[in-house]
Amino acid sequence: MTLGGGLLVAGTTSDAGKSVVTAGICRWLARKGLRVAPFKAQNMSLNSFVTREGAEIGRAQAMQAAAARVEPSALMNPVLLKPGSDRSSQVVLLGKPVGEMSARGYHSERRREGLLETVTDCLSELRRTHDAVICEGAGSPAEINLRRTDIVNLGLARAAGLPVVVVGDIDRGGVFASFFGTTALLSREDQRHIAAYVVNKFRGDVSLLEPGLVMLRDLTGRPTVGVLPYAHGLGIDEEDGLRVSLRGTVRESVVAPPYGADVLRVAVAAVPLMSNFTDVDALAAEPGVVVRFVDRPEELADADLVVLPGTRGTVKALEWLRTRGLADAIARRAAEGRPVLGICGGFQALGHAIEDEVESKAGTVEGLGLLPVRVRFAAEKTLARPVGEALGEPVAGYEIHHGVAELLHGGDEPFLDGCRVGPVWGTHWHGSLESDGFRRAFLRRVAEAAGRAFVPAPDTRFGALREEQLDRLGDLIEEHADTDALLRLIEDGVPDGLPFVPPGAPGGTD
Repeated sequence: MTLGGGLLVAGTTSDAGKSVVTAGICRWLARKGLRVAPFKAQNMSLNSFVTREGAEIGRAQAMQAAAARVEPSALMNPVLLKPGSDRSSQVVLLGKPVGEMSARGYHSERRREGLLETVTDCLSELRRTHDAVICEGAGSPAEINLRRTDIVNLGLARAAGLPVVVVGDIDRGGVFASFFGTTALLSREDQRHIAAYVVNKFRGDVSLLEPGLVMLRDLTGRPTVGVLPYAHGLGIDEEDGLRVSLRGTVRESVVAPPYGADVLRVAVAAVPLMSNFTDVDALAAEPGVVVRFVDRPEELADADLVVLPGTRGTVKALEWLRTRGLADAIARRAAEGRPVLGICGGFQALGHAIEDEVESKAGTVEGLGLLPVRVRFAAEKTLARPVGEALGEPVAGYEIHHGVAELLHGGDEPFLDGCRVGPVWGTHWHGSLESDGFRRAFLRRVAEAAGRAFVPAPDTRFGALREEQLDRLGDLIEEHADTDALLRLIEDGVPDGLPFVPPGAPGGTD
């Protein structure tokens, strides 16, 4: 393969499977010995990651980099939008926050020109150093209201000369109409880049689908280059959806049998603007640990551990906890000696007070008062990859926060740059539970406090489980896609002679 091949994976809708297909192609190519990198020009997500150089990118791109067996970098996700409300987001450019912006302000044509130059420069740099770059689109390329300012779907494909494969989720129904409609809504020049389709989440006999695939090719002139089966429990990092674990999902977990006599129940408060809820994936991967997201106080009754996760709105989360009655329920738990863990924004909420003139601009707000911490929000965001030791075990994590925690006194013991008081633990470190020895030590403490005969399995290796899942994604592509056709697209670029599917997009752009 010549250096710098590329492909853009778009979708008929959000959550059609773009991230899965992109990661699967990356792992398949990496297993072939090729140097491959993922790329997403613009990502909107509250789940993010910190690279070694201290840049913030979407967790989905970090996962795809792991699939490609390369170190994640800011080049792979040059624009990250972190929603703070329905109408505004923090803009993270090349890994660093550059300010809050309204949706209308962000989608201006002047801003689009500057951002398109930035993202194409990043993509060019990746193509210069890799055999292939597999790009992921966002939402749908047929969002014609946003086409003029698009930098992540057909705007990127045309600027960089990329062929586009469109993924459709057949489990939702209407996949043929979605493929046809997505193509027909595009302008003639945009349609020239739509090269093929991939059906995702198919259940049943593929032979029953084949007549529809033939009709779709007759109607559009484009082949379907993959029919991927419905695969349970893929456990990949999500941009937005509440999915957890390598073993199950939010409300219907498939839990491995416990290693000891009891299971351990973990309740995660589904706070507003929840971020990096992937922190609990490592808990859900443990045999005998049941993880669920909750929003009512009665759902805490049988929980052995309550987790307050990260959030992009600590003050808003506090208000929500109080309004829902969860704040009082958590305080009662602490008084009864039942474990609570706060991570990042959740840690801040457990403190005595929060001074916030940055995120909510609410001034000084009273916290839950369960940890001896006062938090002051700073304009500069902390982005770090700390390592250390806790509970006698080595730990690694990453930090993404504006809040600076001041310990008013030391608590019962230090805990990952945070503290513990009785059954209440708090830390700014995301990802710490992925450290196997530390996770087991922490769960032993939780089980002891909860009075459960739970024993962590001695051989659960979270990193190995993640690798198995990434290999499953590679298998999906290798076993159920036309890999020869994908290779031709990656190497040769946009095919010649693709027909125009009328009618063109009203308001489309050539």
